[in-house]
Amino acid sequence: MAIATINRIIILFDEAFRALSVTVPMAKVEQLAMLVQSAMSGKKRAFHTTKHVLHLSQGMKPVQVLAALFHDVVYCQLDGGLSAQTAPLLEGVTRSENGALLLAAIKPQDQAVALCADIFGFVPGQILPLQRGMNEFLSAALAARLLQRHLGDAQLIAIFACIEMTIPFRAPDKNGQTAAQLLAQRIQARCSQPGAGLALAQQPTADFVKTVVTDAVIFANRDLSGFTDANPGRCLSNTLLLIEESMPHFAALSFSSIQEYRDALRRMDDFLSKLNPALVCQNFDNVPDAKAKLDLDASVARNIAFSRDYLAAILASMAVVEALALCTGTDCPIGMFLGDSAHPEGEADQIEDLLPPPPTGQPVNAELVTLFENEHVLESVNDLRASPLTEFVYRYLGHRGTQQALAQAQLMFDGQLSALAFLQTLDRDMVRAIIGACAKIAVSRKEALLVLEHSL
Repeated sequence: MAIATINRIIILFDEAFRALSVTVPMAKVEQLAMLVQSAMSGKKRAFHTTKHVLHLSQGMKPVQVLAALFHDVVYCQLDGGLSAQTAPLLEGVTRSENGALLLAAIKPQDQAVALCADIFGFVPGQILPLQRGMNEFLSAALAARLLQRHLGDAQLIAIFACIEMTIPFRAPDKNGQTAAQLLAQRIQARCSQPGAGLALAQQPTADFVKTVVTDAVIFANRDLSGFTDANPGRCLSNTLLLIEESMPHFAALSFSSIQEYRDALRRMDDFLSKLNPALVCQNFDNVPDAKAKLDLDASVARNIAFSRDYLAAILASMAVVEALALCTGTDCPIGMFLGDSAHPEGEADQIEDLLPPPPTGQPVNAELVTLFENEHVLESVNDLRASPLTEFVYRYLGHRGTQQALAQAQLMFDGQLSALAFLQTLDRDMVRAIIGACAKIAVSRKEALLVLEHSL
């Protein structure tokens, strides 16, 4: 699989260079491809992978393709800082001070990095903001050092602009200037510097700035296209992949604790609840036009609502499991109550084999049910992301009942309601059915679960 991916990346690099009339030896192209692949193969990466890069590159202009290849190469939160592949190539770009990462003084011979800093609006000595451009800037700076021997400043600016625009969810500044407008101003200022030497081939600077920023906006909107997809499942897939990246042991979810999983789900739901749909997609100089931008914003709002409904269903069902664990002991691995779905089929009990059919008739969201029934269509590698328990609880309670159960669960999560009291707010037959199934899986909790069942 990795070899096939490397070959695709090699082709992307080579085709982009050729389209820009740049001759880069194939040995160098191979080195670049190997770097991208290895840097983006960290164990914690689930969404920010080469698969995302390959999707983003489709149908893009050459400079956009090069930007796509580099834009997520550095991701300090996931890679534990600079990775072994990227750290040597970024030596001297940053310095640490009081636990923060600062932009170091830029040496005169490091002009490509200086150009990159100008486009990002960063100055030596400032703290690189973790959530507002640190990873994007370091990825662009890496591209600067690797591509400066092959590309001119105008092409580098176009690449840096694309990567800068992928800094997500930025509101207009206090003067009402959008991220795209501020980027255009910085590019204009850089082009106007004496001796800029951008070799624009007689293209007026204003036209150059407009083209670069427009292309960057198109690129950035494509980077977040999951939020606007007509199929809400794509937005949900991305959401689940981002949750996986936030959990150290998510790939082995059966061994992750119930509360660790719940906390990750709540963090993502909290993030989505606060996300302004109008800040997801960018526009510049009527690209996309006003109507198209409103349509994109509406799609984002719809997809966020759908993802939150899905997360609500998972949270509600996992709250039942958490309550059972707390009523019979302490927090424990999820698989202890639901079974290890990664276990070879037939070798161990799993929750889906032990639950009775839920009653019918409760109003539900048909799209959610379809995803519960066909969880393989989601890209997440988490084998419990749409546990049969979630479908069981959702069908049993219906959409409104699930939302009501979650409201009670939030009180339990926050310590305002005991685990037992939470269980008592739910349909007794449903809870007893879940207890009966879990008692056949959780060997060490069997007796305590059966005592609990009789007490309800």
